[in-house]
Amino acid sequence: MRVLDSHLHLWSPSTLTYTWLEGPLAWEFAALEIEHSPIDVATVEKSVFVQAGTIEDDFLAEVRWVVEQADEVGVVGIVAGARLDRGTDTTAHLEGLAAEPLVVGVRHDLQIEPDGLAVSAAFVTGARELAARGWTFDACVRAAQLPEIARLAGAVPELRIVLDHLGKPEVGTADAPVVPTMEWVRDLDDLARHPNTWCKLSGLPAEAGGDWSAEQLDPFLDAAADAFGVERLMWGSDWPVSVIGPAEEGDPYAPEDGSPTYQPTARSRWADAVIAWAERRRHDVDAIMWRNAEEFYRVGQRSAVPVDEPRPRRGGFLGWLRGE
Repeated sequence: MRVLDSHLHLWSPSTLTYTWLEGPLAWEFAALEIEHSPIDVATVEKSVFVQAGTIEDDFLAEVRWVVEQADEVGVVGIVAGARLDRGTDTTAHLEGLAAEPLVVGVRHDLQIEPDGLAVSAAFVTGARELAARGWTFDACVRAAQLPEIARLAGAVPELRIVLDHLGKPEVGTADAPVVPTMEWVRDLDDLARHPNTWCKLSGLPAEAGGDWSAEQLDPFLDAAADAFGVERLMWGSDWPVSVIGPAEEGDPYAPEDGSPTYQPTARSRWADAVIAWAERRRHDVDAIMWRNAEEFYRVGQRSAVPVDEPRPRRGGFLGWLRGE
C-alpha cells in the first residue's frame, strides 16, 4: 500500500529555536528518527512536512533545513511557517519562500492567536497573496475557531484550505471517550460547504493524550466523511506530536512514574486505524491515504513512484535510541 503522510513534523533543537518543546518532545526528531518510525503497511511512503513551530525568525531557515534532508526522508512538499497579517513583511517573506521549489503552502498557527485574526483585513490580504501564488493554507485551529475558517474560505474562495486535526475537537480518552458535540459537527459542516476546503484525518491521538482507541475515534472520522466527502479527506500522522502518551503495553522501558513517553508503534497504529475504518465504510482507501493529499498539495510529479516499490524494513526507534 502507498501512503502519503500529509502531516509530518521534523525538528532539531540543536539547529533551530523552538519555545514550546518539552518532555519527550524536546529531542531531535529528524531523518534518522523517522527512518525508525515506519508505517508497517506501507510499501511506498512519502510525506508533506508541516512547519513545526520554530520562532518566527527561523521560518525560512526551517525550510532550508528540511530541504537538505528531503530526499532522504521522502518529503515531497513543505508547508512553511508564515505570518499572513504583516502586510509588506508578509509579501517579502512569501517571496523568500518562493525561492524554494518544495514549498507548496504555508501555515500561520492560528490556534495560538487571538480570536478574529483569521478574518481580519490584514490576514485576508495575506491569504489572497498566498492564493495568487497557487499555494495552500493549513488551518490549525481550536474547535471554537472553526467558524472563522469558514468565513476565511468564503472571503478567499480561490485559496485551497485544509483543516488540520479535524479542528481539534475534544475526544476524551480510550477509557473515558466523549462523543462529537453538536456544535463541532455543525461548524465542521458549515466549513465543508465551501468547496475550497479539505480536512486532515490527523491529530486525534494527541487530543486524547496518546490514550486512544479506534472505536473511540471512529465517530469523529464519520463526521468528517459526512461533511467533506471522502474526496476531500487525507490521512496525516502528526508525527511526533501524536506519538506521545502512556507507555505502550509490554514496553520494558516504560517510565516508572507513569509519565508520558514515546510510543514506538503509534504512527503505524493510527494509519492502521484509519485504513480499517475506511475499509469498513467501503471508502476509497487509496484516496484517503495518498491521492487526495497529492491532489491538494499538487505534488504528483514529486511523489510519483511505482506503487509496488519495496521499502526496506527498519528496527524500532527506541531500539536505535538504546543502541540495540
